[in-house]
Amino acid sequence: MKRVVVTGIGAITPIGNDFPSYVVNLMAGKSGAGPITRFDPAKFKVRFACEVKDYDPSIYWDRRELKRLDRFSQFALVAAEEAVKHSGLDIESVDKTRAGVIWGTGIGGFETFESSISEATLADTPRYSPFMIPKLIADIAPGHISMKYGFRGPNYTTVSACASASNAISNAFDQIRLGRVDVMVTGGSEASITKTGIGGFGSMKALSERNDDPTKASRPFDANRDGFVLGEGAGALILEEYEYAKARGAKIYAELIGCGSTADAYHLTAPHPDGLGAMEVMQAALADAGLQPTDVDYINVHGTSTPLGDVAEVKAIRKVFDEHIYKLNISSTKSMTGHLLGAAGAVEAIACIAAINESMVPPTINNELLDPQLDEKINFTLNKAQKREVNIALSNTFGFGGHNSTVIFKKY
Repeated sequence: MKRVVVTGIGAITPIGNDFPSYVVNLMAGKSGAGPITRFDPAKFKVRFACEVKDYDPSIYWDRRELKRLDRFSQFALVAAEEAVKHSGLDIESVDKTRAGVIWGTGIGGFETFESSISEATLADTPRYSPFMIPKLIADIAPGHISMKYGFRGPNYTTVSACASASNAISNAFDQIRLGRVDVMVTGGSEASITKTGIGGFGSMKALSERNDDPTKASRPFDANRDGFVLGEGAGALILEEYEYAKARGAKIYAELIGCGSTADAYHLTAPHPDGLGAMEVMQAALADAGLQPTDVDYINVHGTSTPLGDVAEVKAIRKVFDEHIYKLNISSTKSMTGHLLGAAGAVEAIACIAAINESMVPPTINNELLDPQLDEKINFTLNKAQKREVNIALSNTFGFGGHNSTVIFKKY
């Protein structure tokens, strides 16, 4: 099997609109939460989120082009462009039949769907834009990316709720290591901070209602956590076959060495209480990478700040890593970015790569009182980044429907 390396990274997130600023703020423990500005949330129980800030789409596209791009596709294109530039790829010299795009999103064009339905129902004669369908469908983001760069290899979207981007990365990994392609653009994007998004997740009691102090609302592992904070944005990786990257003199940021995918087969939204699917997906990824649990230094957990999810994931980690759990650094970067749903796996994979390259583990912020169900001897990297040599980093993402995905990166 071919080796697969990361040569380019792009990000647009609630704590930074490019890869460098995202990493700086990640390590500084900055919260991206604040009052919602995308719409008037006054009538909603939840009135805050982790929005992308200081973002002006007119910098990238004119009005005509924007009519064709939902916000989730905009984020995908911005992150992909940064990743391509970061990689130093000479697009003209790339064999376009051996380059592709696999992208993740949990929902797709939520904003387009919501606005289109609202406008249609207000009119005497319902009218719909001819751009509505191609703007909202989940597969359109990788379509846009492939058209921009002319990549004619594998091109599709993975949709597995919050595991979507991790599954996209895993699938792109397989395409390269099986020798089918040389280059893949992969990652995920989401833009669900809309009335429907806030209202829908809010009605499930999934969201934190800490309106009086949004920056402290996302608090994984804390005894007083009350739900996740909705986020938006995108993360993109350029994956290349190792010899291909080496031949062109590319800078390599990490090696992708293993992945796993399982199902809880238990409940629509709740995790298995004993973390069964989470345990099995980490075991699968370790086996795929040819690693022992003791080889792992850092786990970027799914860690959404929900009462059930955080505890179940730690139970799973204990079952897989046994006593080595006390030698790990564990952190949830959702404490800063909020939950980017289908894009979470991408921005958290980038956090793992940053930990490897910076020899620094990003923190779990907002922890004031550790949940008594959790072992205080475990290093949850609370409230402040920690210096550490990170050779192997593992990222977990779990989605509604019981979807579990794990990816593992190694220092190059």
